[in-house]
Amino acid sequence: MKNHVSITDMAKELGVSKTLVSLVLNNKADKQGISKKTQNKVLKCAKKMNYKPNLMARGLRIGKTDTIGLVVSDIANPFYSKMARYIEDFLGKQNFHLAICSTDENTEKESNIIRLMREKQFDGLIISSSQKKPDDFKQLLREDYPFVLIDRNFKSIKANFVGIENYDATYHAIKHLVGQGYNNVTAFAVSPCYVSSIKERINGFRDAMKDSGIDFVPEMLVEIPFNEVKYTVKEELLKLTRPNNKIKALFAINNNIAVACLEAFQELNINIPDDIAFVAFDDIDAYKLTTPPITAIDQPLEGMCYHAVQILLNEINKPAKSKKSVIFSPSLILRGSVKKQ
Repeated sequence: MKNHVSITDMAKELGVSKTLVSLVLNNKADKQGISKKTQNKVLKCAKKMNYKPNLMARGLRIGKTDTIGLVVSDIANPFYSKMARYIEDFLGKQNFHLAICSTDENTEKESNIIRLMREKQFDGLIISSSQKKPDDFKQLLREDYPFVLIDRNFKSIKANFVGIENYDATYHAIKHLVGQGYNNVTAFAVSPCYVSSIKERINGFRDAMKDSGIDFVPEMLVEIPFNEVKYTVKEELLKLTRPNNKIKALFAINNNIAVACLEAFQELNINIPDDIAFVAFDDIDAYKLTTPPITAIDQPLEGMCYHAVQILLNEINKPAKSKKSVIFSPSLILRGSVKKQ
């Protein structure tokens, strides 16, 4: 027997039409007046021949695959892996499947992934985009294709979006550092810095320093290449902790940077908070287990994912001309990585 059993194979086996088999397998037999006896024969045959439905072919036939695509920069990032877990759980309750792809902050790769998911008849997309320009999403909007932007947004288009107040959260965290007596603060930002979430955090950092009466100089902000995080973080910390250039506090603008900093602190024998006060954006589980635990900005990720899924499913079922934007306010979790000077 060939590997894949088709409806045609089953029809030949039973001596009936393909249409009859299809109606039974798609739960439409009762409406068409097909007897229970015939239905049972078809179902027994399907089990005997180990029939597996071709979901992709079915999706192409009816225009629906019950599959959602999640596009993020790096699924290995704890923030995005946790996001995927929440979204998968919420979609599963609605009988939808989730396919996940990483872009590695590569805009061309992202465009190709979106195109491929469209070609595979995915019902909708949830995207944390690395694009500098929203051209791909303008096209999706023109086609009324369901999608939700999450974490990263484009102000130049009106699209469904779920995110947080990045600027306010960062501003509050930096003002807390300054209030604890730290005037010499450096921020490590991961590239590309043009994406909205990172850009908003950088602006919050700059304004908090200026509003605290501290002159902002370019050296206070270090851009870390996405593909060289671990190496670059260590090299920059070596520079910043020289006796004549010793920083007092460090702000990691995302958790990839923060984890690399924690590793480098150990390798370089830098003690927190005695040598450097440390604050991280994104509160991952590991921060509670370090010594000392890390002060961090906590994003309400479960709520973000819930709203992203609900907006997308509503869009799939009944496309709306007006787009929704849901913005959460994260909180600063105070722990032992900052002490008063």
